[in-house]
Amino acid sequence: MERSVAGVLIFDGRVFVAKRGPSGSFGGCWEFPGGKVEPGESDEEAILREFDEEFGIEVRATRLLGEILFPHNGRDRVLAAWLIEVPPFRHPRMIEHEELAWAGFDELEALRLVDSDRRLLDFVLPLLAR
Repeated sequence: MERSVAGVLIFDGRVFVAKRGPSGSFGGCWEFPGGKVEPGESDEEAILREFDEEFGIEVRATRLLGEILFPHNGRDRVLAAWLIEVPPFRHPRMIEHEELAWAGFDELEALRLVDSDRRLLDFVLPLLAR
């Protein structure tokens, strides 16, 4: 089954989220950054590649938080949420997104998240400060 990964970066009780541009599927929605796992690539390698491509930063996946199944183009796909860190911390650049934010518990619940990422909240919210 095809896989996607989402990187969950937490700092000071908030989680890093990015807003997609207006075009494409789920345009204008917020997401936990990540993407498709390419053939022959591990989840950890996919997260490293995606964050480099999308933000120009190096990350390290530290722990699998959980997985969900979601429909994509008529097929089920796995979305794995990974807790990540940025050693040493560098500020991300906006390469593929139109806005970046650090969202707290209440802010995150109020954002217009991509449907699949909203289903990851059970894994993410317990890690945030209220």
